[in-house]
Amino acid sequence: MKTRVHVLISGLVQGVWFRASTRDKAEQLGLKGWVKNTYDGNVEALFEGEEDIVKEMLAWCHDGPKLANVTGVKVDYEQPTEDFEGFNVIY
Repeated sequence: MKTRVHVLISGLVQGVWFRASTRDKAEQLGLKGWVKNTYDGNVEALFEGEEDIVKEMLAWCHDGPKLANVTGVKVDYEQPTEDFEGFNVIY
């Protein structure tokens, strides 16, 4: 079953390779969507794919890359649209 989540990750998540690591993990898992930094110091992402794979990605987001210190992960479930070609970092 396909699912789609919109995620806001807070903590020390900018300047620690969070976006690139997120892209690498999402591509490894075969997910579609995007990741970007927000102006307030958080990281925002959208993941779409099979439900169990998205859950695995969400679990990874709670830790992130080695230098990150994640203090919160807010998850909103959305209707899957399958309108993405791959997974992109938005600058």
